[in-house]
Amino acid sequence: MSTTPYVLDKTAAEQLLAQVDVHQAMVAMFRELAAGNALQPAQQLVEFPNGGGDFINYLGVLAGAGVYGVKTSPYIVREQSPLVTAWTLLLSMQTGQPLLLCDAGSLTIARTAATTAVAVDALAAPQASRLAVIGSGAVAQAHVHYAKQLRPWQSIRLYSPGLTGKTDAQKHQLRQLDPRIELCASQADALRDADVVMLCTSSAKPLLNPAALDKPALITSISTNAPRAHEVTPASLLTMDVYCDYRATTPSSAGEMLLAGPLGWSSADIQGDLAELVGAKAPRPDYRRSVFFRSIGLGLEDVALAHALYQLKREAC
Repeated sequence: MSTTPYVLDKTAAEQLLAQVDVHQAMVAMFRELAAGNALQPAQQLVEFPNGGGDFINYLGVLAGAGVYGVKTSPYIVREQSPLVTAWTLLLSMQTGQPLLLCDAGSLTIARTAATTAVAVDALAAPQASRLAVIGSGAVAQAHVHYAKQLRPWQSIRLYSPGLTGKTDAQKHQLRQLDPRIELCASQADALRDADVVMLCTSSAKPLLNPAALDKPALITSISTNAPRAHEVTPASLLTMDVYCDYRATTPSSAGEMLLAGPLGWSSADIQGDLAELVGAKAPRPDYRRSVFFRSIGLGLEDVALAHALYQLKREAC
């Protein structure tokens, strides 16, 4: 019998999301992927005619939970600024019926930051004590939330070009994220002696050359879904130990990886992905040189969070 799926708008999704341990949900999902109980197809990019933007479909099958799904996220070109939205549809593998349709904006922010946190926990040196965050928007703030307890950070330095335009109240909100937060006047100040650098921007062009760092560090990057967007210089991949969220799909989508190919870099140079790291099947870095972790966002992350919300919603009904 056909059933009507639960439909969650932004507010309803956020209320349920607050009850989910997103970090552990991502760890559990990557364990399922490592064990062969999940399937992660490649992203599906579809461009709108006449340069009007594009949309990306993020697919995933979580067989252990008996669900599959898709998040669709458009990048709509407008005069003032691009518009990016996202909705996730969750379906049953037993009946083929839709179970949940939810606004995925806040879920995307949470799963992106929590996935970075899984990488930082797996890859950062045990003695890492200085964290730098480039970005100050909702994504950057979520990154701070999920990463602040991963190491005994002595400092958490934050910088973004938009800081100068923020009000005193907005700056106060950033400082409230953690007592160790320092708002920096320049990117160089934020990066000084950093052990971990989290790039949390929507930049489509490089904003960091890892060669400029004081010492080898872990650099994490998410970028945006603009065509071939990247936050580090593509050539720098040849001088770093490179990891990613999923080696089977990330190299064909990540902008700096695509651009580094003609320079001599290959996806075979990837040291490991999160499924391999969580499953203890990938080498850990020795920090003789910097380490780069690239996340493009996986449909399985969206499916896992949508399933968590579905379970909570069903229990409440």
